[in-house]
Amino acid sequence: MKPSHPRTRIQRRNRETILEAALDVFSQQGFRGATLDQIARKAGLSKPNLLYYFPSKEAMHETLLAGLLDTWLAPLRALDPEGEPLDEILGYVHRKLLMSRDFPRESRLFANEILQGAERIRPTLEGELKSLVDETAAVIAGWARAGRIAPVDPYHLIFSIWALTQHYADFDVQVQAVLGEDKEDPFEGADRHLAMLFRRLLAP
Repeated sequence: MKPSHPRTRIQRRNRETILEAALDVFSQQGFRGATLDQIARKAGLSKPNLLYYFPSKEAMHETLLAGLLDTWLAPLRALDPEGEPLDEILGYVHRKLLMSRDFPRESRLFANEILQGAERIRPTLEGELKSLVDETAAVIAGWARAGRIAPVDPYHLIFSIWALTQHYADFDVQVQAVLGEDKEDPFEGADRHLAMLFRRLLAP
């Protein structure tokens, strides 16, 4: 196969612009609700120009999901089995909350994909994600057996961390509506609250 030529600076910029626009549209509309016309308008490009870089809506979505999954798994991979258990778990909670703050569109893209049946990422969920969660659950169970944290179901602990941190991205409009514009940054309050919550739950 003839090797492809390196992309020019303009091609790289256009590709990044398209992916940024696609991320906006997919995170708001979901895969099924998003259209190529919406993405093209958001990117400020014609539809034929869009299709020059990505042959289909599916190709854009798959590119975004592939990059997202590496980012998504990084906070859990950073948990150190040799570290202080409570510090490691609270560190994971903090990292997940930072992801919700810094990558809200990516969080909603992931949530939309799950809600629509996870057709495009099910192999990763059942493979790489499951293996990583199994390994982490075994570490947490070992800490509990050793009396280093309180007894806890490790899988439901991980699910709870996901739910309590990703809420601030996936339900951002609701959070902002309830707190109002004059309230402090919700992530600062959430960080303090979740640290207190999990410290009380897990203290041996």
